[in-house]
Amino acid sequence: MERNYWVHFVVVLCLGLFVGISCQNDSDTSITAVYIVTLKQAPAARFNGELRKETNVFNHRSPNRRNKLHRSRNNGSSHQSPESYITRVHDSLLRRVLRGEKYLKLYSYHYLINGFAVLVTSQQADKLSRRREVANVVLDFSVRTATTHTPQFLGLPHGAWAKEGGYETAGEGIVIGFIDTGIDPTHPSFADDLSENSYPVPGHFSGVCEVTRDFPSGSCNRKLIAARHFAASAITRGIFNSSQDYASPFDGDGHGTIAVYKALYKSFGGFAADVVAAIDQAAQDGVDILSLSITPNRRPPGLATFFNPIDMALLSAVKAGIFVVQAAGNTGPSPKSMSSFSPWIFTVGAASHDREYTNSIRLGNNVTIPGVGLAPGTDNDTMYTLISALHALNNDTTVANDMYVGECQDSSNFNEDLVQGKLLICSYSIRFVLGLSTIKQALETAKNLSAAGVVFYMDPFVIGFQLNPIPMRMSGIIVSSPDDSKILLKYYNSSLERDGFTKKITRFGAVASISGGLKANYNSSAPAIMYYSARGPDPEDNLLDDADILKPNLVAPGNSIWAAWSSLGTDSVEFQGESFAMMSGTSMAAPHVAGLAALIKQKFPSFSPSEVASALSTTASLYDKNGGPIMAQRSYANPELNKSPATPFDMGSGFVNATAALDPGLIFYSSYSDYMSFLCGINGSSPVIFNYTGQNCCMYNSTISGADLNLPSVTIAKLDQYRTVQRTVINIAGNETYSVGWSAPYGVSVKVAPTHFFIGSGEKLVLNIIFNATMNSSTASFGRIGLFGNMGHVLNIPLSVILKISYNTTNG
Repeated sequence: MERNYWVHFVVVLCLGLFVGISCQNDSDTSITAVYIVTLKQAPAARFNGELRKETNVFNHRSPNRRNKLHRSRNNGSSHQSPESYITRVHDSLLRRVLRGEKYLKLYSYHYLINGFAVLVTSQQADKLSRRREVANVVLDFSVRTATTHTPQFLGLPHGAWAKEGGYETAGEGIVIGFIDTGIDPTHPSFADDLSENSYPVPGHFSGVCEVTRDFPSGSCNRKLIAARHFAASAITRGIFNSSQDYASPFDGDGHGTIAVYKALYKSFGGFAADVVAAIDQAAQDGVDILSLSITPNRRPPGLATFFNPIDMALLSAVKAGIFVVQAAGNTGPSPKSMSSFSPWIFTVGAASHDREYTNSIRLGNNVTIPGVGLAPGTDNDTMYTLISALHALNNDTTVANDMYVGECQDSSNFNEDLVQGKLLICSYSIRFVLGLSTIKQALETAKNLSAAGVVFYMDPFVIGFQLNPIPMRMSGIIVSSPDDSKILLKYYNSSLERDGFTKKITRFGAVASISGGLKANYNSSAPAIMYYSARGPDPEDNLLDDADILKPNLVAPGNSIWAAWSSLGTDSVEFQGESFAMMSGTSMAAPHVAGLAALIKQKFPSFSPSEVASALSTTASLYDKNGGPIMAQRSYANPELNKSPATPFDMGSGFVNATAALDPGLIFYSSYSDYMSFLCGINGSSPVIFNYTGQNCCMYNSTISGADLNLPSVTIAKLDQYRTVQRTVINIAGNETYSVGWSAPYGVSVKVAPTHFFIGSGEKLVLNIIFNATMNSSTASFGRIGLFGNMGHVLNIPLSVILKISYNTTNG
């Protein structure tokens, strides 16, 4: 990014040595897999009834020193930590249950959860599950990765940064742990010597910097303060490629160089066992914020989507006071495509921002076609002759010999005399998306043939692919729309002159000029929700029942984001060897919110995760730069032509407003006990909750539904006649008088009480919200409640109602 928050980044990527591993029993029919096993005994974080470290007794530059925190008071030795004690309990259990059998323990989880990851057969896993001290046994599953002018677009330089002392101290003292594909420590974006200010490592942090050949001593500093990598589960599967994936914190992919906790890899993605290990270690190290630009490859099976090892580990992280941000996923725009489910996780979707890099090609018939490409234009708008690669083949090449020859990947296939000085037309096919063909190679072909430039048309089979502006070192353009590509080809073909007898081309009559794409344009209709950004409603279970939880929570800049790029990054082949890359996805949006959360934590150190979430949500914007409603793209094909106003299922509370979030006025607070009461309210959940948390639902006097959680939104999946919900607000500002207004979802009447109220600083107030179904409908509808303070605070609470059942439609 162009500006780097002075928060501390942590790369977590921890791995033991695996030498001479035998992964199977003697039986040839025995198949092993990785299982995540949790025990009923409390984890180390709860040994002394406290969840966060108070002092830093661990020097992050001394990785050989042991962490002396959280010594156990439950055993006889004063020299024994809960962590080492729990690890020995794991080892002892495995020896007793699997006596004489082969197995491999990959991790001991001991801080947020008490458990371990182990490579065993299904029969061995069954033995473990029958032990009375074992709470849960879950088969490991795969995960995947789901990025600058955006500080200006978010109003930071003259807003949030200026209000809190300037960008150089923005977020100082707050530690953000990113779980992603690692980091390139040599990149200038992570240098700590660009300011005269001293930024000491926060005293509450105790992480280490792993040293390997790829990640030498000195890689960490006062900005990048720790780095580890986790790959044990991947290694046991035999899919870890050390030459591509790097057995170190180093980022060989490129996705993560805006990030830092390495549990994902270029060649295979990642696995839950490794991600849970990263989460557990990050919490133990003392991070304040966790950012996960990852999502599961499939919806978690079982009773509810919330009950999976990653979400439950993150629930423990939230209990420890850690604010958790997760990418919504890139599976939109279809409904229920959400990949981040739980109310304790802050889920971020992707929106555009106002800076665009576009170029265009002007045809000889005065038609101008837009495109993309970070490329220079042709000289002085001079018109150059167009020639298709398929019409420039040499005598030894035919399409029958090479069906991909139109992709311009090999200059030896073409007649230089025909191409020289012309604009070469090449096909952009699905092979470019898969990395089998590249823009760079096509440009090399054009250069070798002395072409004046290159024009790519979009193959009609490439639909719904987000094409980022790609750097080109010669005049060029990619016509990203299949429909516009047809216009280009129609003009080209209609301008060919052929011999009437032989049908051979005698003259290439089509001409064109390319305008440059190196200069940014500014779009006043931003932000808009990108078509790939995952949408609600939040699926509660594998049957796609709707949850009473609004997802996403909000949206942030995620499209065409300039970001630091690993020197060896390969996630986008077109940016190989570059220092910065332009990327798109909800993975790019989530880190924006993690950085803004650091500003909130810096101003309000005592804020709980739910209060940080509330400040971000209630102050989000509902309008674009023109003052009109934020629009949402609705289709893969021609997304710019298929837009309509965004709903809460597209954008949650709206587009993040960094400056307003630092002064929210009122706050909605939800505790760990609230989340537990919600989980216990799910029918049949008691044994699952006990297995994951070791807590009995009988501990909670009452259970609540998702609609009753004290969230800064209300979602009701099934409104059967009427429903009353309550929301409690806390005033963190000065004394203020508020008026309440609302718009009701279609087919529903809404009343809020009180409609006016005075609330003193530090006081609480309960809002009663009554919903009445006025018609029968299964179509989701939306509304909002607005709280308007006389001191300038404005809060928006989105309302979503899906199924409406009315037994008295005449008097509704």
